[in-house]
Amino acid sequence: MPYYFTVILTSLLFSLATPVLSQSQNLFPRPPEIEQDVHFWIRVYTEIDDSHGFIHDKEHLNVIYETLNLPSKSDQQAIKNRKQHYQEILLQLADGKRKNLTKEEQRVLALWPRGISNKDLQAAADEIRFQRGQSNRFREGLIRASAYKPFIFKTLDSLNLPRELVAIPHVESSFNPAAYSHAGAAGLWQFTRPTGQKFLRVDHLVDERLDPFQATIGAAQLLKHNYEIVGTWPLAITAYNHGISGMIQAKGRVGTSDIVAIRKRYKSPIFGFASRNYYVAFLAALEVDAKAKHYFGSLPLNPPQKNEVIELKSFVSINSLQRALKIDHATLKKHNPALLSAIWEGKKYVPQGYKLRIPCTPTCRGTKTIAYLAPWEQFDKQVPDQFHQVQRGETLSGIANHYSIKIQELAEFNGLSNLQNIRAGQRLRLPLSIPQPIAKDYIVQRGDTLSSIAHRFGVALQALLKTNKITDKHQIYEGQRLQLAQSSSKE
Repeated sequence: MPYYFTVILTSLLFSLATPVLSQSQNLFPRPPEIEQDVHFWIRVYTEIDDSHGFIHDKEHLNVIYETLNLPSKSDQQAIKNRKQHYQEILLQLADGKRKNLTKEEQRVLALWPRGISNKDLQAAADEIRFQRGQSNRFREGLIRASAYKPFIFKTLDSLNLPRELVAIPHVESSFNPAAYSHAGAAGLWQFTRPTGQKFLRVDHLVDERLDPFQATIGAAQLLKHNYEIVGTWPLAITAYNHGISGMIQAKGRVGTSDIVAIRKRYKSPIFGFASRNYYVAFLAALEVDAKAKHYFGSLPLNPPQKNEVIELKSFVSINSLQRALKIDHATLKKHNPALLSAIWEGKKYVPQGYKLRIPCTPTCRGTKTIAYLAPWEQFDKQVPDQFHQVQRGETLSGIANHYSIKIQELAEFNGLSNLQNIRAGQRLRLPLSIPQPIAKDYIVQRGDTLSSIAHRFGVALQALLKTNKITDKHQIYEGQRLQLAQSSSKE
């Protein structure tokens, strides 16, 4: 049977085996021509973990030469050796060798359609690729996804976007909000810094790419923007990886919006394997997500996060928020990953307007509690930036040592990914500590005792009693304003 008939027949069988809703079929088509590629990604997501990988042809994904076992995840030499092994075989076959074939040569030749030309085999020798498995990552992503899906669905619904787009974080990050790529993309939705800055706050104090909720809103807006420009979801989703300008160019050059034609005919140095396969990988992730139990059995899904969001009306130190909310540092940091190190180390205030997330344990009460912030704990301006102008011959590590700050903190504060990449004349922001405000008074909160208040503010219990003319240390009430006597001793 000719190769292309085999492809179409196999593709039709796959289509029959994986029914989808008619709406999904219309919005996210799976034509027979791409079905084998979708199946390849389903295998990547479900059959092999990241200690294994496929040696395959990058143009014909159904041609898989070998499943390679990698004892070490960084064993690049083993990958190189096996790719060279198959390249040598293909070159032998491309020279016209068809007799006295070894079993290995026979096996490789049988992966291709009968009668394949020497020219095609010659081309195949340069198209050998390694794809690491992702089944363990996808499984972990399914467990994590349940914590974020309700918010993602709510966000998509609010913008009238199809809910199927929830599968994109599987492709991008395996639903890991702390994920970073080698290209500098970050977070659940893997925004690069330039793209992130169009939809999110990304600077030296706040990086909303790392907040799975804010990043979801930004990603939904980006996808809506893409769709409004290119007009189809296959192209809008591909643009999420390749960029909207790239897809406009692809559509114009090929003269169609058909994703099959664009994947096959559009040639560009930057339209590489990842972009060409992004839509089919999305379709595969969508299917695996929908049939998670079939592929992975029952999973211990993470419960949806129940948070309260408080928009800050002023600039506040992280220590003041911890005190007012009675939340420990680690918990507050876990729920607010967008805040960067300068804030957590007390060198900058949490910005005015920032949407602080706190866990509802057991109930949501933060909005009421945060009202107990004292006036001296709230500011109308951020701590001013201080700068160092780089002199000829200076290094980042030398500058960090001079100001007694960590080099990584200095690099993060200035958005530097390369610690060696500074130049004479460059101005660097300095994450220097800020003076702590002196407590003047305090409003009693539910559960407070005079002893706990004295301990928290470093004042003597007896001084606190005397200053406020309290005779019984057990007689205080919620909402009571106490004057704080300043003292370094404690009882």
